[in-house]
Amino acid sequence: MAVTRGFTGRPRPERDPRLPPGQYDAGDDWPVLHVELVPDLPPEAWSFAVDGLVATPRTWTWDEAQALPRSTYSGAIHCVTTWSKLDMTWVGVSVDLLLEQAGGVRPGATHVLVHSHTGYTTNLPLADVTDGQAWLAFEVDGAPLEPIHGGPARLLVPHLYFWKSAKWVSRIEVLDHDQRGYWEDGGYHDRGDPWREQRYHGD
Repeated sequence: MAVTRGFTGRPRPERDPRLPPGQYDAGDDWPVLHVELVPDLPPEAWSFAVDGLVATPRTWTWDEAQALPRSTYSGAIHCVTTWSKLDMTWVGVSVDLLLEQAGGVRPGATHVLVHSHTGYTTNLPLADVTDGQAWLAFEVDGAPLEPIHGGPARLLVPHLYFWKSAKWVSRIEVLDHDQRGYWEDGGYHDRGDPWREQRYHGD
């Protein structure tokens, strides 16, 4: 009598350790998800501000922002809808430098509320946008950031779900309390750590 080896199925491919739980690699695709219409933001109409609990609130024009020293982030981004993109290269100005140019944060500062030119907002702990963890990003993978992906400039906070990386960013408001933004008011997690699957309130 023949003896079978049992049902072992096909071997599963090894999971990329750079993918947080519940995420898949989108490969060459870059899904587009936003609730607003893509705004028309020519350089002469673009501005970016840092205000609230900082020593000297600042506003930059496009040319002034372009003249600031830049730095690079190389790595992955993760969307709450479960796709991730690996091996991306982003170029922009670190939020640390922007806060420094605004004279630094004042005592009691704990959070930021990030605003977009469209009216979109999202909240973050101050600790998540400092110490080299966040950028005002202008370029991705060697090209200017396309409007459909948030160009000419978006916030980049790659260690959190990507709704925190506000497209068409216009302002960082430094606060002494947490103030929920658009998606957070709609039930999404206040912080959004992909490695803890913090997708919704209560996760």
